[in-house]
Amino acid sequence: MKILIVEDELKTGEYLRLGLSEAGYVADLVPHGTDGLHMALHGAYDLVILDVMLPGLNGWQVLQALRERGLKMPVLFLTARDQVEDRVKGLELGADDYLVKPFSFAELLARVRIILRRGPVGNESTMLRVADLELDLLRRRVLRNGKRVDLTAKEFGLLELLMRRHGEVLPRSLIASQVWDMNFDSDTNVIEVAMRRLRVKIDEGQSVKLIQTVRGMGYVLDVPQEE
Repeated sequence: MKILIVEDELKTGEYLRLGLSEAGYVADLVPHGTDGLHMALHGAYDLVILDVMLPGLNGWQVLQALRERGLKMPVLFLTARDQVEDRVKGLELGADDYLVKPFSFAELLARVRIILRRGPVGNESTMLRVADLELDLLRRRVLRNGKRVDLTAKEFGLLELLMRRHGEVLPRSLIASQVWDMNFDSDTNVIEVAMRRLRVKIDEGQSVKLIQTVRGMGYVLDVPQEE
């Protein structure tokens, strides 16, 4: 799942981005309200974590613009403004939750999971399925042929990306940016190692191999076509 963090305190924002990434989410960080609105409108995010006091558009304005455009993505306000009227204003504008700084990351993560579990009306299913492979986004659980598959947070994020875009060949550069949040370095084999480990966990002992390498192009998860 993709989370957008709009936070101008870069230390706080980077702390959130790293923590959410380690929890298995794809997290992007932007420090400006106007840029945050643009990314929220075009980035297909599952959740926005939004500060109130921002350069450019403030958090109230960003949320109002999202709702006026009919976007129902969940929004969690994370701000030092702790007055009751501020909380009421955020909720009346359409926020899903309001957390006051300073905060516990464990509490924030719990609230993120609750919001994503609830999701907006008409949100896509929290279950991804390809053949007999199932990925439960809420329980963070993977089953292959009905049997539990234990994955690390990065492996889970990698598998989620492959399943969301199954049938599509994903280049290494895309995988690096989406799962590792880094620019692709042709001298590193981190992606190849991760794919090899994931393939062992998902496909070893199975008659149908779902994860394929497309030489010179990247990786794809799909049911092989019978020749």
